[in-house]
Amino acid sequence: MSAQTELPQATSETTGSCCSPSGSCHSDTAAEAPQGAVTTVYEVKGMTCGHCEGAVSSEISELAGVSSVTAVAATGLVTVVSAAPLDEAAVRDAVDEAGYELSGVAS
Repeated sequence: MSAQTELPQATSETTGSCCSPSGSCHSDTAAEAPQGAVTTVYEVKGMTCGHCEGAVSSEISELAGVSSVTAVAATGLVTVVSAAPLDEAAVRDAVDEAGYELSGVAS
């Protein structure tokens, strides 16, 4: 079972956090996904605020082919848009580098 889907467009969401009055201490600049992009939703344990969201987003954004990352601490879900399916071990390493734990692909 896979949570990967082909999407022509994706939009980003801003969530509230403890880091700033605007609700976020990181930016998600990619508002549209490239044609044929793959969107995968991962579950991440340990995120509690906007700073956590930014740390996870930053590390995953460095993976080759990633065009956008939206992390939501309140749900523990991280939505990643990439040119092709990502290697879960690479995503796990990125999340670990940020100081959090990847549970896996959301079901």
